[in-house]
Amino acid sequence: MTGTCDGKVALVTGASRGLGKAIAERLAAEGAVVAITARTLDPDPKYVGSLSETREGILAAGGKAVAVQADLSKTEDRERMWANVTEQVGAPDILVNNAAVTFLRPLDVFPEKRARLMIEMHVVAPLHLTQLAIPAMRGRRRGWVLMLTSVAGERIEGPPFSTFDDSAGFGVYGTCKAALSRLAQSFAAELYGDGVAVNAAGTTKPLATPGAGTLDLAKEDTEDISYIAETALVLCTGDPAVLTGRVVETQQFLRELGRLPSS
Repeated sequence: MTGTCDGKVALVTGASRGLGKAIAERLAAEGAVVAITARTLDPDPKYVGSLSETREGILAAGGKAVAVQADLSKTEDRERMWANVTEQVGAPDILVNNAAVTFLRPLDVFPEKRARLMIEMHVVAPLHLTQLAIPAMRGRRRGWVLMLTSVAGERIEGPPFSTFDDSAGFGVYGTCKAALSRLAQSFAAELYGDGVAVNAAGTTKPLATPGAGTLDLAKEDTEDISYIAETALVLCTGDPAVLTGRVVETQQFLRELGRLPSS
């Protein structure tokens, strides 16, 4: 480890398991004081992983971490969590918007209540948290924001739509991720003169995370979770003057940098 994040505070959402946990661990290993948030604070038999387990793992490895429970689908919880984190460790230099909730249904039968919840979690919450982060980042003229997106948000080629699985139910999910990628680029353009980098990243292949397993999304030909952790580290420490406004896939991006781990 190189201490790339020494002296920085990082907030990672959805860090009780999966991608968020891996990114939080990677940033902590590089010296960041990591604040983690999710709905699951203590171990619960209904779920794999919890904030307390992620925090204890970081501390055991010699890192620094605090955990704040929050339901990020609620405005008041986001504001309470942000105030709590800022009071404990200071305003974040790095914000990783990873928390999400996903339902898969064909569009003609997709429940409005679930669509609203997905849009709130995938788009509105990252918008709001980034807005909360901007004042301190502008004041320092230094900051990094990362949105966790997905290849599911890429443009669908057609007609005919031969590569699109019309029975998989990815319509709302892909729409949310496309919006999140566009949100990242818009923030990047608006904050370019303030020394704040905003990027979006997704995995090239599915990950066998607890969330993906629940949705039966990652059966084979999966990707090592270290790829997204390494991608996040690069995007959350790069020069904001040149590394901003990117929407990247892990393997292509790491190959571009000559940092793709050996298979």
